[in-house]
Amino acid sequence: MLGVATTGYLTALSLILAIGAQNAFVLRQGLLRAHVFWLCLLFSLSDAVLIAAGVAGFGTLVAILPWFPTAMALAGAGFLAVYGALRLRAAWRGGEALALGGQSAPLWPTLATGAAFTWLNPHVYLDTLGLIGAVSTQYALRDEKLVFGIAAATASFSFFFALGYGARLLAPLMTSRRAWQLLDLGIGLVMWALAAALLRGL
Repeated sequence: MLGVATTGYLTALSLILAIGAQNAFVLRQGLLRAHVFWLCLLFSLSDAVLIAAGVAGFGTLVAILPWFPTAMALAGAGFLAVYGALRLRAAWRGGEALALGGQSAPLWPTLATGAAFTWLNPHVYLDTLGLIGAVSTQYALRDEKLVFGIAAATASFSFFFALGYGARLLAPLMTSRRAWQLLDLGIGLVMWALAAALLRGL
């Protein structure tokens, strides 16, 4: 089960590691030390719900449409390959720095903004319901799927809380173009490795 848990954790971590609008928002709030706990909890719980739906939903679909896992694995591998290529291209071009500053809004407007970053972002659904769900289809046993899903959700919790509370330590690093190059390089290589794993499982 350790291998299953590791795959679930690294799959989810790779998908949320890229600093996008959602993660930059957590980083900014962490720098301001404002509403960090509640915002990280919101993002983590939202991911956990979507991951559970992705892992559980694929089992139902497989029973109805036996060809669906193969189709999704191909689509997922294609997306991961393209996304990995984009990250590698960003690393080659030099990345970009993240500029943060300003004041934080009150708690509820902050959480409303965070909810919008999550639930109005189509990439979140693709990552959790689609890609994580597709990767989970390589595990036939119920216990394996459960371990995979828990590990994937754990990755979300650990990442967001580490990012939120470690923001002050990360801020100088994340404004460095070299750090962005290394981050994009790592993400790109992991994405390609995941795409290869999906294709091997066909």
